Amino acid sequence: MKDRASEATHDPYVLPEGLPVPLDDGAADDLRGMRIPDVVLPSSMGDAALADLAAERLVLYVYPQTGPPDKPVPPGWDEIPGARGCTPQSCGFRDHAAELAAFGARVAGISSQSLAEQQEFARRTKMPFPIISDEQFVLAATLSLPTFEFHGARFYKRLALVAESGVVAKVFYPVFPPDRNATDVLDWLSRHRPQRHR
Repeated sequence: MKDRASEATHDPYVLPEGLPVPLDDGAADDLRGMRIPDVVLPSSMGDAALADLAAERLVLYVYPQTGPPDKPVPPGWDEIPGARGCTPQSCGFRDHAAELAAFGARVAGISSQSLAEQQEFARRTKMPFPIISDEQFVLAATLSLPTFEFHGARFYKRLALVAESGVVAKVFYPVFPPDRNATDVLDWLSRHRPQRHR
């Protein structure tokens, strides 16, 4: 029998089995061809100017929210298709950052969490790229990023995009399983874009 302490915590780095698979609801259909907005948002590495990040090639992955190991998963969260798995998604991009850089891609992650939460997450997981805070849902307004509601709060839906010369060239949506998102992006880059030689 599990004790209460073990029930109150979870391993955010591991995806539980049996998560519902998200279906393509068309919410990201209009993203391809859109220009990355000229906005500046706070991140774990200081202010992030998105248009500058996307000037050549940007891989931007979007997620609902990460949670530390000592914070229980909210009841009902795992039942939302695509909600669970933000830490495994982020760690995948962290672990493949050098390979993405070989394609000339800058990487950034973004959610609507506070800057303090993003900074804590980036420190704890040793993220080598900006983890951006968009508490005011600026990108929902300027880039039409899809969102969802849960227990009276608003969250971004999980997706990833590749922007080139400031314009969205590829969108990965829905993303499942989230821990394979980075390898899916790498696979697309390897088939569509030349690798840079150093």
